[in-house]
Amino acid sequence: MAAKSQLNPSRSTEIRKRAEESLVGGVNSPVRAFQSVGGGALIVERASGSHLWDADGREYIDFIGSWGALIHGHAHPAIVAAIQSQAALGTSFGATTELEVELAEGIRRAIPSIEKVRFVSSGTEAAMSAIRLARAFTRRDLILKFEGCYHGHADSFLSQAGSGLATLGIASSPGVPATLAALTLNVPYNDIIAVEKIFAAHSDKIAAVIVEPVAANMGVVSPRPGFLPGLRQITERAGALLIFDEVITGFRLCHGGAQSLHSVTPDLTILGKIIGGGLPVAAYGGRAEIMNQVAPLGAVYQAGTLSGNPLAMRAGLEALRLAANPNFYNDLNSRAQNFSEALRAVVRDSGVAARVNSAGSLVTLFFSSEPVTNYKDAKKSDTRRFAAFFRAMLERGILLPPSQFEALFISAAHTDADFERTLDAAKESFACMAPA
Repeated sequence: MAAKSQLNPSRSTEIRKRAEESLVGGVNSPVRAFQSVGGGALIVERASGSHLWDADGREYIDFIGSWGALIHGHAHPAIVAAIQSQAALGTSFGATTELEVELAEGIRRAIPSIEKVRFVSSGTEAAMSAIRLARAFTRRDLILKFEGCYHGHADSFLSQAGSGLATLGIASSPGVPATLAALTLNVPYNDIIAVEKIFAAHSDKIAAVIVEPVAANMGVVSPRPGFLPGLRQITERAGALLIFDEVITGFRLCHGGAQSLHSVTPDLTILGKIIGGGLPVAAYGGRAEIMNQVAPLGAVYQAGTLSGNPLAMRAGLEALRLAANPNFYNDLNSRAQNFSEALRAVVRDSGVAARVNSAGSLVTLFFSSEPVTNYKDAKKSDTRRFAAFFRAMLERGILLPPSQFEALFISAAHTDADFERTLDAAKESFACMAPA
C-alpha cells in the first residue's frame, strides 16, 4: 500500500516544528533533515522487520536500517528479548562485565587480525582512537585517507569525507585548525599509483593509511583488483600501519568482514553498527603489540564511561549469534544481488541515466551515465534527479537513504514481496522522470 499524501497538516509536522525549537536543525544528525532531497524530516514512531511507521501511521519499506546496523531487521524478537533481560539486571555499571569478554572473543574468532579489542560508543570515537594509536606506535604524524571515505567527524577526517559532507555540499568543516588538517593527506580511492606517489614524498612521515575496504560513504564503490593488496604492500614497506574502517562492512558482507573477503590483513580494524545489534557501540582492535600501547597497559590514553555498555554488548552478542548460521550471508547476499540485478533491468528499461553499484547487501543507485569507481565519479551524479526519485519512492511507501552518496542496506528481514513492491515503485517513479 502506498504512503498517504504528505501535504495535509499532520502530527509529524507538529513534531518537526517542536524539534526545530530545541534541536539544531530539528535533528541530531544532518542527513536526517532531508535537506538534500526536499521535504521535512521523517518522524518515526515504530518499526518491525523491514517496515517502519511514521508519526502519522504511514508505513514504509525501510532501506536505511539504522544506516546498516540492523542486518536482522527492526525489533528482531531475539535481540529485543536479550536487551530486556539485560535491562532487568542493570543498564550500566562503569565496570567490566563478562558480556564484554564474550563479545570480544566472538570478534576475535571471526576476524583473526584482531588479537585485542577496545570497545567504545561510536564509530567516530573508534576511528579517532585508532589514529591516535597509530601515531603513537609509529611515532609519525601524517595520515593518508581517501577522497569520499568517511571515518566519522573527528577533526583529522573532515576533508573530502563523502557521506554527510557530500550530501550537504561541504568540502571540509570550519573549526578544524589548518595545522591539523595539514596532517591528513587525501588521494582518490582505487588509485594505487597516487598512493605510491604520496609515499615516495612522505614515506618516513606517514603513520597510517585508513580506508573503507569497500567504500560505502560515497555510495557503494568496490575496490579494484590489486588496490587493497597494494595498500598492504606499500604500508609494510614504509613501516606505516594499514587501518581498515569496517564500521559498515564488518559482519555485513560476510562473517569475517571485507578483509576476509578480499584476503588482506590490516594492522588495525574499526568496527561498529552490527556489533551492537542496533545499540550504540563501536570498537577498534588489531595486533596485540599495537593494542598493548593503549592505557592501562600503555601510555596512549582513551576512556569512556559507557564503553562496553552491557545493553549494547548483550544486543551485539545476539546479533552475531543470529548471523553465525552457515547459510546466513549466502542467503542474504544472494537475495540482495538478485534485487540489484532486477533494479539494473528496471533502470535499463526506463531510459534514465543511472547505474547500480552493489557489494553483498549494500546497493547504491547513482544518477550517472558513467561508471563510479571513486569520489570524483560519484560527485558527477545528478543529485536533483536523485532527489526527485527519492520523493517519488517515498510517496509510494519506499524509504531510501535521503542522500545520493549513501548505501541502501538490505536486511535479512526484507522479503520477496518487499523487493517486488520496491521494483514496481521504481518503475513508476522512473516513468515520472524525463529520460536523461
